[in-house]
This record gives sequence, C-alpha cells and structure tokens, in this order.
Amino acid sequence: MTYDIWAKVLSALEAALGTNNFSNWIEPLEFAQLSGGVATFDVPTNFIGNYVAQNFGDQIIYHMNKAGEEVQRLQFRVPSQTRPTPAKSKSASKSAKSLQSSGAPLDARFTFDTFVVGKPNELAHAAARRVAEGGPVTFNPLFLYGGVGLGKTHLMHAIAAELKQRSPELNVLYLSAEQFMYRFITALRERKMMDFKQLFRSVDVLMVDDVQFIGGKDSTQEEFFHTFNALVDGQKQIIISADRAPGEIKDLEERIKSRLQCGLVVDLHPTDYELRLGILQSKVDVYSAQYPELEISTGVLEFLAHRISTNVRVLEGALTRLFAFASLVGREITLELTQDCLSDVLKASDRKVTVEEIQRKVSEHYNIRLSDMIGPKRVRNYARPRQIAMYLAKQMTSRSLPEIGRRFGGRDHTTVMHGVKRIEELKALDSQIADDLELLRRALQE
Repeated sequence: MTYDIWAKVLSALEAALGTNNFSNWIEPLEFAQLSGGVATFDVPTNFIGNYVAQNFGDQIIYHMNKAGEEVQRLQFRVPSQTRPTPAKSKSASKSAKSLQSSGAPLDARFTFDTFVVGKPNELAHAAARRVAEGGPVTFNPLFLYGGVGLGKTHLMHAIAAELKQRSPELNVLYLSAEQFMYRFITALRERKMMDFKQLFRSVDVLMVDDVQFIGGKDSTQEEFFHTFNALVDGQKQIIISADRAPGEIKDLEERIKSRLQCGLVVDLHPTDYELRLGILQSKVDVYSAQYPELEISTGVLEFLAHRISTNVRVLEGALTRLFAFASLVGREITLELTQDCLSDVLKASDRKVTVEEIQRKVSEHYNIRLSDMIGPKRVRNYARPRQIAMYLAKQMTSRSLPEIGRRFGGRDHTTVMHGVKRIEELKALDSQIADDLELLRRALQE
C-alpha cells in the first residue's frame, strides 16, 4: 500500500471518528507495511496499540478495504529505537508554544457570533461570555452540561477562541477528557509524569470537554483531582463540560463531584421551537450566500423546526443536505422537496411515544402509583407529576387536548391546557423541573 492511499484513509477516518478521536488515537499511528492481508503500524506505546485495536480496528480495516487494499487484520508494534528526550529546561515562550500545540484543535466555526441564543441556553451563554472576558476568576469551575447537540462544545470553543484573541499571552489549554486520560497514561508508561504535571499545572486556563468519560478511571480521577486543586489554588480558570450534572456522573468520586459543584453549574436545556427556528434562519443566511440561485419556500423552516426537535446537529445536518440536494437537482426548496429529501431523517425523528408510555415513565420517575397520578387526588405529590405528564403528552404526541384529558381520568381539555401552561412557566424558573423534563424526554426517546 502506498503512503498516498494511507493519506486518503486518514482523511476518511478523521471524518468518521471526529477530530478528538482522530488526534488522540489515529495520528500517533505510523503505517509500516501491508503484507499477506496484515497491516502493520508503529505506535508510541503498547497501550495506544491495544486501545486502537479494540475501539477503532474495524473502522481502519473497513476504510483500508474501501480504498482498494485487502486487509484482514491489523498489527501494532512499538519500535525498539527510543525517541530522544527533549531537554527539561525550556524558556517561557517555548513552554507556551508547547502548551498551545498539545490541546485539541479549535473549530473556527464555533464562536460567540455564530451561537444562536434563546431561552434554553441564555444563562449558559451569559456565563460563558463572562468567563471569556478574562480578568479576575469569578466562576471556578464553570461547569456546562446538557444533552447531545445542545451547544456545550460550541461554547467551549467560543470561550477558548475569545480568550486567545483578547489575551494572546495566556496559556489556554482545551482538550477532551479522553485526551487528558491518554496523556496521563502515556506519561505513566514513558515515565514522564513530571513533564505531565508541569504541563497541566502551568496553564492559565484549563478546559476539559466531556468530563463524564473519566468516570470509573480511578488513576485518571486521582490526577485530575490534584490538577484541579493546584489550578484553583493558583487562581487559574477551569472550564468543564459534561452530558449531565456533576452529581449524576456515574462512577465519579464524591470529592471530585464536590469540587465540580463548588463553582457555577449551568445546564443547557433542550431547544424549544423558537430557538430551533432561529438556528435554522442563521444557517439559511450562510447557505444563501453559497447557493444564491436557490429559493426556499415559506413554511419549510417552520416545518423542520417542528419535526426535528431532539438534536441540533441533526437539524443542521438536515438543512445542509437539503440545500446540497436542491442545488444538484436545480429545484426550489419546497415543502414537498423537503419531505422527499429528508424522508429518512423525518422518519427517525418520528419516534412514536404514547400517552400511556409517558404516564408510566413519569409515575416511575416520581415513585408514585400510576392510578394515583391519573386519579382524582389533587395533592401536590400527585398533581405536579400529573401536569408534567400532560405537558410531555402535548409535546411528544399528536393527541389533542381533549384526547389527552380523557387519558387522565376523563379530565376537561381546559385542565390539560392549564397543566401544560403551568409546567411551561415552571421549567424556566425551577431547574429541578427542567432537569426532570430533560431526563424523562431522553428516556422516552431511547
């Protein structure tokens, strides 16, 4: 296999695995040879070879075969020759350059200017802007959490970009939790823990994305804890993101949960219709410049904002596909074209949830009997879960208010309307209600 073909395989792997996984695990590989259906790679450590084989081996084999090479299995080896160890005495400027290059690359698209703000994310956006202004440390750490595709990584990249623009002299280190773990284990195996500690304790701003992935990794958690304490004691800013609140991260040590909760913890709520529509409109402005010949009919964006509600990435990807398809076939973007072009996406978004399923999940979540929730009792322990179930039934099913009322003990549609309105008000004021709604919505969509 030529190195040109391997370069093409690398491009395909980066697109398939994402920037973080690619930079952490695929870039360290050095293609050595292909013989008898066995592709051999040189790796810095056995750990990297084993990790790649277990987690990305099938993908590598698939893309190598797709490129025209016959590959049945992979082999990883650690070259006998050792790489020269860099001198330990470094100037401040060289150290800063090393720090900048050791983090994950920033996506130039993810800035504050391109972040669409709405009620579900306005607090997270405001907190991120405040930290990005620099100056005295205020929230330490700033902890951002929320489901997939709600904007956590966008805000993390935006903060890093803003800090670097405002204060180029700052050592801003942004990386994923997996990168932190990878660097820690590599330092252990190569006996370079002092270099590791120096690297992470000499930053001005440490940003760690998807911190839930260190759950259950005891040694990594231990080092993360000490790094965290050292930076806080040194008045250095820490910014963390995860897919759930600190207290809900599985297999995370209590002392780390406590530390993560000592700053400002902000969640990004699921997008509402208005925010999704705003995101689509901002994307259309960009695509209209790329495809000036295309016209988009009234109602298309509203249709997409209603139908694709679970994930902003899916929503944006659907619009990208729609514009590309319309450009290729030379047609106006109508509602009919949208339904034809995105039939698979729309079908996947149409997960059918029943009122009965919602009632069952809500009663289980609040540990009450289903008969009590849909029965006549008006005590708060039953009334609030009942209103939440009504709200979810209105949001996640196509049932009318009278139909929903009939499934809640024959209640009038005005009672359902009142319950829906009450939860709509409470979710903006009560973070616990908002968290419950998000957890229930996720459970129902699985």
